[in-house]
Amino acid sequence: MSAVNQPPTDLNEHLASLIASRLLEGKVVPVLGAGVNLCGRPPGATWRRGTYLPDGRELAEELAPPGFREIGCHELTTIAQYIAALEGEGPLYDRLHELFDENYPPTRLHRFLASLSRRMRESGESECMLIVTTNYDDSLERAFQEEGEPYDLVTYIAYGQHRGRFLHTPPDGESTIIDRPNEYIDVGLDQRAVIAKVHGAVDRAHCDQPNGSGDRPAAPRHRPAPPRSDSYVITEDHYVDYLTHADFTTLFPVSLASKLHRSHFLFLGYSLRDWNLRVMLYRLRAKQEGRNYRSWSIQPHPSPIDRVV
Repeated sequence: MSAVNQPPTDLNEHLASLIASRLLEGKVVPVLGAGVNLCGRPPGATWRRGTYLPDGRELAEELAPPGFREIGCHELTTIAQYIAALEGEGPLYDRLHELFDENYPPTRLHRFLASLSRRMRESGESECMLIVTTNYDDSLERAFQEEGEPYDLVTYIAYGQHRGRFLHTPPDGESTIIDRPNEYIDVGLDQRAVIAKVHGAVDRAHCDQPNGSGDRPAAPRHRPAPPRSDSYVITEDHYVDYLTHADFTTLFPVSLASKLHRSHFLFLGYSLRDWNLRVMLYRLRAKQEGRNYRSWSIQPHPSPIDRVV
């Protein structure tokens, strides 16, 4: 993997040109982390409910009980684990829902991806976009809605009896649990983009809107989904379970899994030292069976360690 930094060099200019051309060809899957929430935020501004989305550190500080603030613990997974152990996952989910149940304006990056998706779909020269995100908010979806760009939503279920599966929500809003990923063909990239939320998402059912515009798909041939609810991979236990059992490259519908196996990945808003990112990358490489599609990570100020990871 390569970390692209600023100021630009000849190599970085070449990489930027290469990434842009491969994006337009439909050969790159953007993977969004919490750092993308800082895109376009004024210098010195901190997150503010309903105005600026929090990045991972800001979310950890907001959730942290007083004792964690005093010892300077900023690990989101550790703080979430503590809350779940002390109070239960219900209160943790309640607090997360309260934080993310706001109409946060999409960032410039969200809007750029929505407009790029529309350009690619209308050109008909490539597959539509697949965007993978580990964020819980719905700002990317709202950017697509503002653009009038249709999309399918595929969301990981982290809680309850259907834990470990994905939920597919097409533009008509009728959700379906994906029980048999290798047989599920009701979602693809031939007609519209797909947003895949691989760490779950906030449920904002009271303000849901159709996923853009577009033709209504055929009625699902699979088991209807239960009522929607919040779903978060956030505690240490969640991550242990997720990283050891929930290989989304095999849980994805077959058409999306195929896309992952033959694409470059553009990691945005991640540190290369993020273990979740690295496990994800190793699994993807294994599925590519040695065909080595190079991946890139865009960081404003990569550390010396990041440069060599």
